[in-house]
Amino acid sequence: MAKMAASMLEHGEDAFRKLFKFYKRRNPPPDFSEVIDFSKGLKHEKVFRTELSSTAVGENEAHKAGLQPVREWKAFGLKGYPGFIFISNPFLPGSQQYWVKQCLKVYPQKPNVCNLDMHMTAAETENIWEKSSQLLRSKGSGKREPKTLLEKLRWVTLGYHYNWDTKTYSAEHHTPFPADLHSVSKHVAAACGFPSFTAEAGILNYYHSDSSLGIHVDESELDHTQPLLSFSFGQSAVFLLGGTKREDPATAMFMHSGDIMVMSGHSRLLYHAVPRIVPRIVPTPAATPLPPCLLQGPEWSAPEDSLVRRVKEEDWEVCARYMQTSRVNMTVRQVLGLGQAFPSEETRTQTLSTFSKDSAEGGENINTKKRKNTSDGYGES
Repeated sequence: MAKMAASMLEHGEDAFRKLFKFYKRRNPPPDFSEVIDFSKGLKHEKVFRTELSSTAVGENEAHKAGLQPVREWKAFGLKGYPGFIFISNPFLPGSQQYWVKQCLKVYPQKPNVCNLDMHMTAAETENIWEKSSQLLRSKGSGKREPKTLLEKLRWVTLGYHYNWDTKTYSAEHHTPFPADLHSVSKHVAAACGFPSFTAEAGILNYYHSDSSLGIHVDESELDHTQPLLSFSFGQSAVFLLGGTKREDPATAMFMHSGDIMVMSGHSRLLYHAVPRIVPRIVPTPAATPLPPCLLQGPEWSAPEDSLVRRVKEEDWEVCARYMQTSRVNMTVRQVLGLGQAFPSEETRTQTLSTFSKDSAEGGENINTKKRKNTSDGYGES
């Protein structure tokens, strides 16, 4: 099977899709021996160390965001992918629990937008956490039980809310971006050489053991000079990074809990996808399927003005139950460049008309396919 995966790395007709299907298949399961694991350091020939700006973020500021000092971060690049940076879990021990709780309890709440809003009333999607937490705590009897709203959550948008129909952002569809996520994103971007980065839009994706994310390019933002940041928490996933064309070969890598990817420059507009979630193997019945980095609370005392706080035990009980089989991903991006404004309504209408015409003529459009993924629960812009 390893030879099969290697052969798919060659150029060919839709080589990316072939590799996507290889890692997505269930029976027989794929061989993961060709998947790069950054947690093992420089053991792969394509991986090299990347130097970050250790002075761009003060230790106290990093500490308040639950991050280790930048000088201790383990950052890597990939040969053939200029602008791509992989940071292997730079979070302080225990601080990931805070971000998991934010993704499950805080960020899905109104006025933010989620997939449930597409087919439920505002009253029904209000207080998703409160309507789900008690049911999640009591699950595990072995009986087939209905899914809670939290388990039906597939995506949440923050800041400038992405319009899945027009594939655009607009000034009219905007709510305040979370200050804590803005802060940690700005620190990561600054350490990677982008001190002027401003977090303006976020898409959170909620993956379960059978979930995947289709092949796509993040191109809807009006400014592509700033990086795209991707934060992962929970179960591991296989991430595929390709080229500017679907015919280009792709590279497979693991994303573990706490890992951060930064895509900028040439890598900012590359095709990528998530074909598979890889749940943690439990060695004994008594062991927990949670990644070890999610098992402990903070071992450090949070400053008075810290963004990251210890998660209440009753809240983490719900989060832990959810994350045993799930993964949460936060992608953060800057939408507008300095002095840039959204196009007029007339321009947007013309663009949408062109998009609809292309779709009607049967042209292959990656965004159309991604919309189909969204109806099934996933669609990350």
